Amino acid sequence: QVQLVESGGGLVQPGGSLRLSCAASGFTFSMYPMSWYRQAPGKERELVATITRFGGSSTYAASVKGRFTISRDNAKNTVYLEMNSLKPEDTAVYYCNAFLSPHMNYWGKGTLVTVSS
Repeated sequence: QVQLVESGGGLVQPGGSLRLSCAASGFTFSMYPMSWYRQAPGKERELVATITRFGGSSTYAASVKGRFTISRDNAKNTVYLEMNSLKPEDTAVYYCNAFLSPHMNYWGKGTLVTVSS
């Protein structure tokens, strides 16, 4: 079955960096775009970044553009989110998403990122 396992979250000071990873299994990873979402306390889940099947194109939320970079390694079935210049408002649970079809939309369990001094 499809599994998405996030890692790399933690506590970081404002201005710091983190790299999240999402290991995927159970589907042909290179055939699908991949996304990262986040959900802050008391807020709705929001799309952070999406990358195309072979990594040739990516899109970002306005709030993270220029600070975050999404990438993927199809040989390792892994998608990454490099986060720089982190702000307290980036604090959230970050989720990996694989949208295979309208009836096959998968989520990981999430990894918590806390930006605080």
